[in-house]
Amino acid sequence: MIPRYSRPAMTAIWSPESRFRIWFEIEAHATTALAEIGVVPKAAAETVWAKGKDAVFDVARIDAIEAVTKHDVIAFLTHLAEIVGPEARFVHQGMTSSDVLDTCLNVQLVRAADILIADVDALLGALKARAVEHKLTPTIGRSHGIHAEPVTFGLKLAQAYAEFERNRARLVAARAEVATCAISGAVGTFANIDPRVEQYVAERMGLTPEPVSTQVIPRDRHAQFFATLGVVASSLERLAIEIRHLQRTEVLEAEEFFSEGQKGSSAMPHKRNPVLTENITGLARMVRGYVTPALENVALWHERDISHSSVERMIGPDATVTLDFALARMTGVIEKLLIYPANMQKNLDRLGGLVHSQRVLLALTQAGVSREDSYRLVQRNAMPVWRGEGDFLALLKADPEVTAALAPEQIEECFDLGYHFKHVDTIFSRVFGAA
Repeated sequence: MIPRYSRPAMTAIWSPESRFRIWFEIEAHATTALAEIGVVPKAAAETVWAKGKDAVFDVARIDAIEAVTKHDVIAFLTHLAEIVGPEARFVHQGMTSSDVLDTCLNVQLVRAADILIADVDALLGALKARAVEHKLTPTIGRSHGIHAEPVTFGLKLAQAYAEFERNRARLVAARAEVATCAISGAVGTFANIDPRVEQYVAERMGLTPEPVSTQVIPRDRHAQFFATLGVVASSLERLAIEIRHLQRTEVLEAEEFFSEGQKGSSAMPHKRNPVLTENITGLARMVRGYVTPALENVALWHERDISHSSVERMIGPDATVTLDFALARMTGVIEKLLIYPANMQKNLDRLGGLVHSQRVLLALTQAGVSREDSYRLVQRNAMPVWRGEGDFLALLKADPEVTAALAPEQIEECFDLGYHFKHVDTIFSRVFGAA
């Protein structure tokens, strides 16, 4: 993670200071639990808390110890003993390093998920506000990038809202998936530590006990978590690409806010580029890039190896920090998005009424013309308009085969823009609930 694409609250979760504080809490809670079941003296557990709860763990000192021991948890425990004193011998009784590392990682992922869920909530709020604002703003719907039929800009935003509402549910599920704790010893058998200790630590750390761990918490949980981040990132990219296309000079139906004094190009002073959504597109690629290593972490040797460790030290901070930044950036884009209804109407009219072709087709079939002949008649009049050779409505009215089936006012009725929006309220109630 780099500062340019980082926000303080998420970054703080992954700082060495936060990690060592969580390690201490895990060890101290475990020592308290051991004291309550009579394994270690209660006075020792009280001393651990008294001397450690407000301690500032010296990152440089821990790093120096690790340089000798080549073991991060032992380095931390050695430093903790320097703070606590002789009673530190009762810390880590019956535990293995992964009890601390895996439980800590899951605490961090849960806290990161809470921030990401809040990020999605903010984006949902922005999408809903703009969707309601433009509920009935006509614009052209496109398939294959080509004009299709009219929609409203509010419907475009409502679709994005529904997608991110699903993403919110996915994040909640992913959070639950990794909210487990393992304090089960060297190979997960609780041979040297009572399962009650795990239950106690889990409750204090806001987790649930892992039903069966080996030496580690199974990595299918983490694979699901990071895969979910990848899905959320893909949804961000989908919305970003929509905005980027709408900002093209030839389209210009919507545009990123361009602030006073902002510059778009070092060479061309006129440029206003969709740099924020382009940035989101790039960040989405990075988040998805972390999914495959998470999937590959599932297959560890026997009860445990450490092939997953180096991966998680990178993807844990990077994926969550990057997605947090991208979500916040998209919320800002939507809140300040410049929307141009006049250009939307202009683009709707560019094809001379061709966007109503299906309505004419259906009207002909309702009038008794076969579907094959109806399609032929409509396409015959549409293609010249496509080439810029006339007006669709006028050509239809001048076609004797069409007028043999439809009166002029029936043809005109097929060009009613409002016809396409008669179910907008229904769709909005499905997405946002009853007004």
